[in-house]
Amino acid sequence: MTRLLSISIISCLVLYFFIPNEKSSGKASTVEQSPNTVKPVLVSKSIKADSVDSTQFYPAISQDQYDDIFKGHTKFASDGFDFPVGKPNAKGYFKALNFGQRLHLGEDWNGNGGGNTDLGDPVYSAANGLVVYADDICCGWGNTVRVVHYMPHHSKYKYVETIYSHLHNIYVETGDLIPRGKQIGSIGNAKGRYSAHLHFEMRDFVNMSIGPGYSEDKFGYLNPTEFIEQNRPE
Repeated sequence: MTRLLSISIISCLVLYFFIPNEKSSGKASTVEQSPNTVKPVLVSKSIKADSVDSTQFYPAISQDQYDDIFKGHTKFASDGFDFPVGKPNAKGYFKALNFGQRLHLGEDWNGNGGGNTDLGDPVYSAANGLVVYADDICCGWGNTVRVVHYMPHHSKYKYVETIYSHLHNIYVETGDLIPRGKQIGSIGNAKGRYSAHLHFEMRDFVNMSIGPGYSEDKFGYLNPTEFIEQNRPE
């Protein structure tokens, strides 16, 4: 984990100093209160915009709490996965960058109109799950939501995580238990750093750092489209 943290800090510093920060045309993040919010013990953190604070890089709910949380809220176990845009089948969207392409560790989803035409479009939770992080992360990640999904009947994975970054708005908060297809945010541009798109990752190692976004080392990462297509709702 020390190696992953070091990679993340270096990557964030590179993004911060070398990617221009244009003035954002977006609004500040907003959060809706959920009736299905648990009260986990949160990891202590103090976040400042464009700071390199290591607590930003990890889920705000520790992995040792997941079993108890889902045991008490069994209806939020995963019943299958949909795509995070154009639900359920990504209608009206395309992948501008695939998993593994140019060492990319996730997928970049854009509306068919390209450019900023998808700015503000809905982003949905790919499956039932627990929000373990929902806040602004420094250095080009922008507003980010991390959701852990419990899969009690899967033959290989007990938990997987989905990550949604560069969001314009956030509509959930840490500790929310959410159903598949719930709008968790909207497509953004990381405060003007990029053209609008959703950066979407999936992981089978659910307690990792936010990571570098690009790397030859794919340990802990899943191919999102491949995983979703193999685990659709019945």
